[in-house]
Amino acid sequence: MATKRDYYEVLGVDKNASPEDLKKAYRKLALKYHPDRNPDDKEAEEKFKEAAEAYSVLSDPEKKARYDQFGHAGVDGAGGFGGGGMNMNDIFSQFGDLFGDFFGGGGGFSGFSGFGGGFGGGRQGRRVVRGTNLRIKMPLTLEEIDNGVEKKVKVSKYVQCKTCGGTGSRTGQPENCPHCHGTGVVTEVRRTILGQMQTQSACPHCGGEGRVVKDKCRDCNGDGIVKSEEVITIKVPAGVTDGMQFAITGKGNAAPRGGVPGDLVVVVEEQRHELFERQEQNLYYNAFITFSDAAMGGSIEIPTLHGKVRVKIEQGTPSGKVLRLKGKGLPSVNGYGRGDLLVCVNVWVPKSLSKEEKALLEQLKSSPNFQPNPTRQERGFFDKMKELFN
Repeated sequence: MATKRDYYEVLGVDKNASPEDLKKAYRKLALKYHPDRNPDDKEAEEKFKEAAEAYSVLSDPEKKARYDQFGHAGVDGAGGFGGGGMNMNDIFSQFGDLFGDFFGGGGGFSGFSGFGGGFGGGRQGRRVVRGTNLRIKMPLTLEEIDNGVEKKVKVSKYVQCKTCGGTGSRTGQPENCPHCHGTGVVTEVRRTILGQMQTQSACPHCGGEGRVVKDKCRDCNGDGIVKSEEVITIKVPAGVTDGMQFAITGKGNAAPRGGVPGDLVVVVEEQRHELFERQEQNLYYNAFITFSDAAMGGSIEIPTLHGKVRVKIEQGTPSGKVLRLKGKGLPSVNGYGRGDLLVCVNVWVPKSLSKEEKALLEQLKSSPNFQPNPTRQERGFFDKMKELFN
């Protein structure tokens, strides 16, 4: 699968581009690669879709923020988020008004009838019905976040009626609305003091769909959709964060009578780990060592998400010292390296002692090496606390 281009690069703008700049850039590309200007040109059609997909993300403040933080993984259907990108129905349903602005004012386009009509010639057209979105929570362990995971979930949703093929008609062929003649719009002419005024609005008889169902399917009662369950495979990339959301295109509720299905929105729910605490890409672990190891040095075994490793403890290691294990944390969701595993060393102090142990400690207590003699750096308690809380 080809790597997707950066959305800012697609539109030819920088990250600080204003909404108006984004709209102008998209308009320029839409005009250049419009299917009416490039008939039977698959490359132009793909560039047209690519521009629409980029604009759909960057023109939405919430999607733009996720894209700026996580890249394509934060907003895209590809790579586990549904795949497929934008299709023509998506473009029509999302940007119908924009196409009216771009192409409706004498732009010279004939209308791209192959995808439902309505590019050129005016702003009104047959309404594309869109199914509603669904939202689910996806519980993930740190191990699953570290490696990425593929999961199958069973979702209760509206699906296309198999009896009528989603048309809602028992014969499988809805009829053109007799009031709007299949256009989805009605025209009204009024006389005013300025002359005749012509307006267009959605046909009230068919709701703007342009079609009506007279011989309704018994299973779906003419809606073209029924309640059912579907098993959906979700591929989650490595490095996602708690609360992150992404959409699987077209896996939400099916739309009535063959419309565009909604999306399945997945919310990441990171489960608490018994050993590690997470902060962004770094992991934190509390290690406990004996007084002997702290005083004389040695090595201890530290767990990681990829197995255990041995770590050297220097002679005279104080309690609270932090050891950094490079690259033993979590990966970036954008693939830019890994975080670290930070090990906080704690010297274990026994809560009860035998007579023999007390006697040994009494002998050591008077030794000069066992008398507190902190360095200036070790005395800097308040500096350490400031650093910790900042």
